Amino acid sequence: MTQTNKTNRQWVLAERPKGEPTKDTLNLIEEAIPVASGNQMLLRTEFLSLDPYMRGRMSDAPSYAVPVEIGEVMVGSTVAQVVDSNIDGFTPGDYVLSFNGWQDYALSDGAGLTNLGKSPLHPSWALGILGMPGFTAWAGLKQIGEPKAGETIAVAAATGPVGATVGQIGKLMGCRVVGIAGGAEKCAYAVDELGFDACIDHKAGDFADQLAKASPDGIDVYFESVGGKVFDAVIPLLNPKARIPLCGLVSQYNATGLPAGPDRMNWLMGQILRKKIKLQGFIIFDDFGYLYPDFAKEMGGWVESGKIKYREENIEGLENALHAFIGLLNGENFGKRVIHVGQQIKV
Repeated sequence: MTQTNKTNRQWVLAERPKGEPTKDTLNLIEEAIPVASGNQMLLRTEFLSLDPYMRGRMSDAPSYAVPVEIGEVMVGSTVAQVVDSNIDGFTPGDYVLSFNGWQDYALSDGAGLTNLGKSPLHPSWALGILGMPGFTAWAGLKQIGEPKAGETIAVAAATGPVGATVGQIGKLMGCRVVGIAGGAEKCAYAVDELGFDACIDHKAGDFADQLAKASPDGIDVYFESVGGKVFDAVIPLLNPKARIPLCGLVSQYNATGLPAGPDRMNWLMGQILRKKIKLQGFIIFDDFGYLYPDFAKEMGGWVESGKIKYREENIEGLENALHAFIGLLNGENFGKRVIHVGQQIKV
């Protein structure tokens, strides 16, 4: 199935998954392409971002965001091209950073959209290094982590779009950076390509021991997005007054109950108290949206000068989105994962 100008393919929520999403969680349907009227424009999706937060939107458990309803199009950030417009400032052929979700076409009144122009050099990068993941890394590290030159930063999911950026910013700020990733290939990339000082494979049987050896002076900042056994190994290594920016817990997103084993809450709270650790969760645009212009300027300069490297996984076809998303939650991605939904139109 490829994108056409005849129908609008949509992935809609079919059921609320218990545990890991399956092939039955979403249905791929076809609808008529909507028509722009009044103060609207029609957008054609070219790139769809896949992000771990989407798992939470499939659930109706209390959260910071409204869940997707059964039968609704799955949410997601997109880079789209304007097909037809009745809105000043947007003309056919313009690329926009938008929120079309998992579908070929969507209507918009222009609210919250960013016009990227007709010829952005890397349009999909607005979903990664120059978008929400890059902003999460930049603001979380700087505003909550507050690293100082000479300190040690540990970062989970070190080759993902957030972790890879955190580590590189840390190096630019004069810190020792220890990455944590799944597999030798990812760890080699973190050290050899991204410039991390070390990277530890969390699949290794002696993972905790390796992490301790790679952090001889302890850990001052831990950028958390994983949880689980990675968090367990990091906590004893944290120095007094360590800082933990918390942007996600991907190891728990498919959980159906509390983790097995003894209750470790008192131990954890004791560590936080005795070491005076600062642990702060954040939702990037809710908490730091006002800093986006500063981020865009600094990150844009770093990327242009080659000081920050970026890796993107480009998967062809909207029909492959669900399979790719399940793989993302299982850590199969290597870099930022996006779906290439369609091809550029001529205007």
